[in-house]
Amino acid sequence: LMNAAVAQGMEPAQIAQHCDSVSLCFSKGLGAPAGAVLAGNREFVTEAWHVRKLLGGGMRQAGVLAAAAHLGLQHAEATLRRDHDNARHFAEGTLRPCIHVLDSPLCSVNLAAVETNIVMVNVCEAWPSPTELCDRLRAVSEEEVAETGQAVSVLLLPWSAHTVRAVWHRDVSDHHTKLAKSKLEFVVRKCQE
Repeated sequence: LMNAAVAQGMEPAQIAQHCDSVSLCFSKGLGAPAGAVLAGNREFVTEAWHVRKLLGGGMRQAGVLAAAAHLGLQHAEATLRRDHDNARHFAEGTLRPCIHVLDSPLCSVNLAAVETNIVMVNVCEAWPSPTELCDRLRAVSEEEVAETGQAVSVLLLPWSAHTVRAVWHRDVSDHHTKLAKSKLEFVVRKCQE
């Protein structure tokens, strides 16, 4: 909800007005250690409260977590905008050639689909598979350190048979984004060789 609101330049309430219920996790992009909020009509929230209690949910003295969630909400727009910008920079490559023009048959990105903090990298060939590509992005080799002068491990998720999912959050900086882009370029080049 918050990523969509920031990407669309509107208040979350404008999006949520079309919903019967809304759940917002404070620990995702907002950076709180834990916590979520659920909103809906009185009957729905009462039932959810009852089910939560049945399942053992609930905390005492949750003020510290609430304070972290409140702080995350206060800075949500700036934090999420930065995440969106980093995702976009990864996809289009402001300092280096773009992923989608790496001159590689291995990977591509549909830039029109990069609206928030998520980048879907299309793996265009049978090899490497998304799982193999993610394994290579995570691993650090002596060859990489010798060639690039750095050891970088990038954690991406094989999303489908031809897609890898990359997601930015408040703990991924502009510097980390540049490192991830360099690592992808290194892995793609090595796969082509």
